[in-house]
Amino acid sequence: MSEKEELLKRWRLILGGGQNDGTGMSLDTNGIEIDNALSALYDSERGGGLGSSSPNVNRWLGDIRSFFPSSVVKVMQQDALKRLNLTSMLTEKEMLENVEPDIHLVATLMTLSRVIPAKTKDTARQVVRKVVDQLLKKLTQPTQQAIAGSLNRSVKNRRPRHNEINWHSTIIKNLKHYQPEYKTIIPEIKIGYGKKRHSLKDVILCLDQSGSMGTSVIYSGIFGSVMASLPAIQTKMVVFDTSVVDLTEDLQDPVELLFGVQLGGGTDINRALTYCQQLVKKPNDTVMVLITDLYEGGNQEEMLKRASELVALGVQLIVLLALNDEGAPSYDHQNAKYLASLGVPVFACSPDKFPDLMAAALSKQDITMWAAKEDLVLKK
Repeated sequence: MSEKEELLKRWRLILGGGQNDGTGMSLDTNGIEIDNALSALYDSERGGGLGSSSPNVNRWLGDIRSFFPSSVVKVMQQDALKRLNLTSMLTEKEMLENVEPDIHLVATLMTLSRVIPAKTKDTARQVVRKVVDQLLKKLTQPTQQAIAGSLNRSVKNRRPRHNEINWHSTIIKNLKHYQPEYKTIIPEIKIGYGKKRHSLKDVILCLDQSGSMGTSVIYSGIFGSVMASLPAIQTKMVVFDTSVVDLTEDLQDPVELLFGVQLGGGTDINRALTYCQQLVKKPNDTVMVLITDLYEGGNQEEMLKRASELVALGVQLIVLLALNDEGAPSYDHQNAKYLASLGVPVFACSPDKFPDLMAAALSKQDITMWAAKEDLVLKK
């Protein structure tokens, strides 16, 4: 097929044929199958649609995986969930086994966690585990490296664990053990950062688990699990809607943590801040990250008062309107303006910026200036 014919074929698939086509392009057998897969999703009047049965959906999922790359498959799956209301199908094991896992699918499964049948939960956990493992692989190293500056460097540790190793000092100490044939250094002596009995800093992640915050909660859970592995930081994880749940004990298993989240429901930020305030033991060494769109369903006046008290105590309070790659969602401008007047930074943050944000906060940098430098839009 020539380049011109390939281009016409693509336009034919985009336009969908019929009177508005205009390409005059005939499709071969493979092209017809691709057109049917697209028609089922984007032109249900012309095509047969996906129907309501699991076999139809599974067949369609198999078709699009064979026709399109993974990135396109994920977009089409999300479109199917929205356009054809197939959310309930995710409670079926056969569909979960064929679906392409991504962070949006995990958010949907978290929403459905209360209604997923027992026979399907193991499969759902496998789907979530796959996405979590991908994110951990991507985010763990940059997060640990960025936050390593908060470790106590005043005392050398000669028997460090892996995440306590001071690689710069270790390399210098072992230069005499350089092996030319392997072009590497044998670290016979490992030097680590000093350890203290108690954490140097406390981090409290307070997460709004309303439905709109789904991907933000997932990224927060991953980062919380990574930070929980750092010896110099005491990390706590609290999620809330109209009630408050402390998931700190689940930080060692991010999959279990995510299934402990119940997306949806109302929002009571005041109740969440009241609970988190009780967790503050060292105000001047505490960073509290409140992740919410600031739409308060509880007592707004008390919520703002609680935030003022935390700031007055010396807690470094940061409000993230979102922690995802999708930018800031709709948010309460009045509450954002008030918090900004207290000196609380209010902005949306992408996952790739979060490790540096935490490193800056733990080293007591001016987060407002940091966010401006990183071109993050501060809400005033």
